[in-house]
Amino acid sequence: MSPADLPTYHTIGIGAGPANLSLAALFPTANLGSIALFDQQPGPAWHPALLSPGVRMQTSWMKDLVSLVDPRHPLTFMNYLVTTGRLFALLNAQFDTIPRLEYVRYLTWAANRIHGIHYGATVDRISYTDDGFEIAVGGEPVARSEHVCIGVGTRAVRPAWLDALDPKRAFIADDFGWRVDAMKADLNATVAVVGGGQTGLECVLKLINAGFTDIRWLGRRQWFQTIDDSPVANEFYRPAHGHFLQQLSRSTRRRLVLEQGPTGDALTPGALRVLYQVNYDRMLDLDRFPAVLHPGRDVVAVDEETDGFRLRCATPGGREQHHAQYVIVAVGRENTPVPFDEDLQERVEYDDDGDMFIEPDYSLRWKGMNGHRIYVLNRARYSHGVPDANLTLLPVRAATVINAMAEREVFRLVDEFCPIRWSA
Repeated sequence: MSPADLPTYHTIGIGAGPANLSLAALFPTANLGSIALFDQQPGPAWHPALLSPGVRMQTSWMKDLVSLVDPRHPLTFMNYLVTTGRLFALLNAQFDTIPRLEYVRYLTWAANRIHGIHYGATVDRISYTDDGFEIAVGGEPVARSEHVCIGVGTRAVRPAWLDALDPKRAFIADDFGWRVDAMKADLNATVAVVGGGQTGLECVLKLINAGFTDIRWLGRRQWFQTIDDSPVANEFYRPAHGHFLQQLSRSTRRRLVLEQGPTGDALTPGALRVLYQVNYDRMLDLDRFPAVLHPGRDVVAVDEETDGFRLRCATPGGREQHHAQYVIVAVGRENTPVPFDEDLQERVEYDDDGDMFIEPDYSLRWKGMNGHRIYVLNRARYSHGVPDANLTLLPVRAATVINAMAEREVFRLVDEFCPIRWSA
């Protein structure tokens, strides 16, 4: 197909996760033209391997794809509840935060009502010409656009030692969902979960519920830290604080955001409480805890042995070893590479810390843009604050991008009543 014959859009979104779904849901309001999303998943999905009964969201249900900027939008979470007949059942269940499975159903419901989403399409090249952008799937050009919005999300971190181990018995948490049935052949096998974050907690909880009796949860920090969900901590998760950060130098912003880590990069208190209670219930059956927590263990190497694995850990007091038949790795996530071609990659500007230089309106600073912009979602944590990598301000960020594209105030973003006066 010649470039002239390719379908052309105003904007193409790379990825159809919550970030770009929010953008696509709000986009028609601006009357800018058409938008298309391309995603490698075969259909609507959000961390499908990590979904388990009992797992809760970390954010309020009011912080959906659209409500914070347009509460009358047809794709609000409230409208999802009403139109699917679930409203009263959910209200009467009295959840503090909704089940993650419910949120995924909401995303699927919304995605099915957004036109122009192309699933099963892995974008492997983004190129630029003077006429705009061209994207390729499977090496073949499939579409062109004036602007591009990157929302490819993250992938699991894989420690170097993992590649040398038997993948049937040592794997990342993303693979746990389809490995667990085979593991159930020996419920007494020792299972080590490496990583003290929320994903590690959810793996431990799923193992207990599956009937495993010897689980070791190893975390690098000296305790399994819960999120600071206090009213003051939540002040970081509002537009007013983002505006404050934009007035500071990049180095100051980075320092402040690093200090704010415990407000988001930690465990939800409710989930940890559920884990402790389930662990206690099983202890009453076994006369011992099926899951034992091992904080302060930094797993630096894992060796494969005839009967399993030997985990070598650095501890505050020296060294320690653990033996296990299975190792589940949940040590964090990293940004998925953006598939810019070589020419476009060389045009991108980076700051002194190696991060993409992202403007206040989430546009990427790059050479020779000629009016064609690249917007970047989920990559501006150290310039825009801790909410950038989570779901809290999805519609606010999407509205900011749309306002910038339209060069007018399509959405009025107001956050005036703030009880704090910030200082760096």
